Amino acid sequence: MNTFSLILIVATVVTGLFYLYDVIKQRPQRKERLKRALAQCPTLGKKEQRELREGTGLVVQLAGLFPILLIVFLFRAFIYEPFRIPSGSMEPTLVAGDFIAVSKWSYGIRNPLTNSILIETGKPERGDVVVFKYPEDPSIDYIKRVVGLPGDEVIFANKRVYLRKACNVSAVTPTEVTSAEGSTPCASPEAVKLEELGTITHEGGTYSESYLVFKELLGEQPHRIQINPRVPDLTQYYYRQRGAMRGSWVVPEGHYFVMGDNRDNSKDSRFWGFVPEENLVGRTVCVWLSLEYSSDPERILPSFIPTGIRFERIGGLE
Repeated sequence: MNTFSLILIVATVVTGLFYLYDVIKQRPQRKERLKRALAQCPTLGKKEQRELREGTGLVVQLAGLFPILLIVFLFRAFIYEPFRIPSGSMEPTLVAGDFIAVSKWSYGIRNPLTNSILIETGKPERGDVVVFKYPEDPSIDYIKRVVGLPGDEVIFANKRVYLRKACNVSAVTPTEVTSAEGSTPCASPEAVKLEELGTITHEGGTYSESYLVFKELLGEQPHRIQINPRVPDLTQYYYRQRGAMRGSWVVPEGHYFVMGDNRDNSKDSRFWGFVPEENLVGRTVCVWLSLEYSSDPERILPSFIPTGIRFERIGGLE
């Protein structure tokens, strides 16, 4: 259950009732009072006329909120929803302080309370940056990049992604890989194309860390990832799918395998498994605002107050 959506729906319904009461009951009465007032005093001032026409009081104020709340609810539930990036798991594509717009119709028109699909509109593709409900705690929204589609075998070794693209989905479950007679033989796994772009250094108040930056091609559009050569693969912590080797996962039907672009600092499908289709929220389309925060421990202002706007980050995803 989406708590914020529920609150927004309740507020919209309540103010809508006040709006109907105002339109049906109070507005005709105000028009009649204004008509009588003008008959008695033709020189009645514009301010007084407006007060008589528009009315005052709690009912009128709540009724005035209804159109605003209705537009916000419809826009957020079915068109675009804003999210804030809280961490660095998607660096260098998205950084902490980025505010993103997520297309809500890309993967189906969904019930805003239960997230169930009402109308099918499309499926995720390799390389999409998606927002989804974290499978281990659906109250938390995660953002990662789609690496594996249903039926794909994803292999992660030596900090590289290898893909054996879908050949047989029906024989796969989220926890176990089984075999089925008559399944179509799969091609050999292929390494996802990488091109080294250079290095990038992240500096904080007390640390400095260098990363290798690569251009990776999962789908039609390339994107950047970063790798910390000093951090080993945490293979011992990987999610184990029965019937598959460690570091290898076969994506079940109706599920997706996702990873962060900051490959050595991302809690993703490598560690907890697959994203069910019903957990998808939408596809990230752009950064509409990016705020910079200072990590200086001697800063006087609280850390949650931004120090500036990163205008160069606003726009579509690279």
